[in-house]
Amino acid sequence: MIDYRRLRIALLGAGSVGSQVARLLLEQRTELADRAGADLELVGIAVRDVNAPRDTELPRELFTTDAAALIHGADIVIELMGGLEPARELILEAINSGADVVTGNKALLATSGPEIFEAAEQVGASVSYEAAVAGAIPIIRPLRDSLAGDRVKRIMGIVNGTTNYILDRMDTEGADFDAVLADAQRLGYAEADPTGDVEGFDAAQKAAILASLAFHTAVPLESVHREGITTVTASMIEAARHAGFVIKLLAVAERMDTDGQESISVRVYPALVPREHPLASVHGANNAVFVEAEAAGPLMFYGAGAGGVQTASAVLGDVVSAARRHIAGGVGVGESTRANLPILPIGAVTTRYQITLEVTDQPGVLATVASILSDGGVSVATVEQTVVDGAGTARIVIGTHTAREEDLSSTVQRLSASDVVRAVSSVLRVEGE
Repeated sequence: MIDYRRLRIALLGAGSVGSQVARLLLEQRTELADRAGADLELVGIAVRDVNAPRDTELPRELFTTDAAALIHGADIVIELMGGLEPARELILEAINSGADVVTGNKALLATSGPEIFEAAEQVGASVSYEAAVAGAIPIIRPLRDSLAGDRVKRIMGIVNGTTNYILDRMDTEGADFDAVLADAQRLGYAEADPTGDVEGFDAAQKAAILASLAFHTAVPLESVHREGITTVTASMIEAARHAGFVIKLLAVAERMDTDGQESISVRVYPALVPREHPLASVHGANNAVFVEAEAAGPLMFYGAGAGGVQTASAVLGDVVSAARRHIAGGVGVGESTRANLPILPIGAVTTRYQITLEVTDQPGVLATVASILSDGGVSVATVEQTVVDGAGTARIVIGTHTAREEDLSSTVQRLSASDVVRAVSSVLRVEGE
C-alpha cells in the first residue's frame, strides 16, 4: 500500500449534498487517495444541530457545531451550508488560514465572488465551485480552463431543474402551471416556497457566474435581467408548439458589438426555442448548457442539474483537484476578470419576438396593429389570426423580424393603449435560431 501524504478535509454542512460528500469521502477513501495522490481524511462536519435526523448514516463523532474551530488546521474546506452568512465569513476565514476552498454556494458566489476570489489570490489559495452551476454537469472547469484560450461568443443554458420540469410537463401534457407546480413540490423538485426557482432568481445567480467566467468580467447579480415563468400559460405553450417552438427558461449570456464597442448582455427569461435546437430536447428536471465559441464552435453540456449524490460528484472532483495542487505545490489558479467589459441593459438586446394580442374582431384591425408596429421600428415576419369566441374577440399571433428590445417594449405599450387591442396576452423572445 502506498503511504500517501495525509490532507485534512473539513466539511461545512450535512444536507442532501453534504451528507453524500461525507459518505463518499469515507467509503471511497482508498480509491480517492489513488486519484488524488493524497490520503483525504474527513476530520469533521460542522452542522447547526448534531442531533438532527439525516438520511445518511455517518459517524457521530465527526459532527460539531464549532465550524470556526474545525476550519483551522484543515487543508481543504468544503462549504455546503448555503446562504450568505456565515458562509462568506467562514470561507474567508478558511482562505486566510491557508486552506483551499470547495463550494457549491451559487448565491454567495453571485454576490460576494469578487471578494472571495481576491482574498484567495492574495494568499495563493484556490476556490473551486463546479457544483455551484448545473449540479453534476461539468461546465465551470471547461469555461475556466478548457476554453481559456478560445473566445466564447454566447452561452444559453437551462440551469434550473424545477422550471424545466414544470415547462416540460406543460408542453408534453398540456397541463396547467399551478397543477404541475403542486406535483413538483410533492415530488421534491420544488421547495415549499418556490419563488427562487419560478421567478428566476436561482437561474440569475448561475447566469452571473457563467458570464463572469466566459467573458472574464465581474458580473454583479443586479446586472442580470431576470424574469420568471409564473406568467406562462397553457395557451402560450400551445401557441409555441403550433409555431414550432418550445418554451424554456433560459440563462443567456452573449458578447455584443455596439457601435464598435465590445460589451456583454446577461439575462434570464422564458424564451421560445426552435424544436430542432438541442436545448428543446432537454426534458424533466435535467439541465443543459449550450456554448458557442469562436474556434471550438457549438458545445453542449447535458445532465442532472441537482440531486445529492449527483452534485456530490462535482464537489469531489474539485476536492481531488485541490488535493493534487497541494501535493504538486504552487499557488491556486486565480479568476480572470480583467476584461471589464461593459454590461448592457436589457433594452440594448436584439432578437426576434412572438407577440400575442387579443383584439376586436372587426375590419381594419390588422392594418392598425401593423401600423403601430411599423411606427415603432418593428418589422412583421408572420401573422396568424383566429376567432376566440362569439363576443367579437380575435387572437393575433405576430412573429417579428429581429428588433431591439427597447423599440419592442415601447411598441407593446402603444399596442396596449390602442382602442382595437383588448389585451397583450404575451411577449416572448426567440432564442437559438
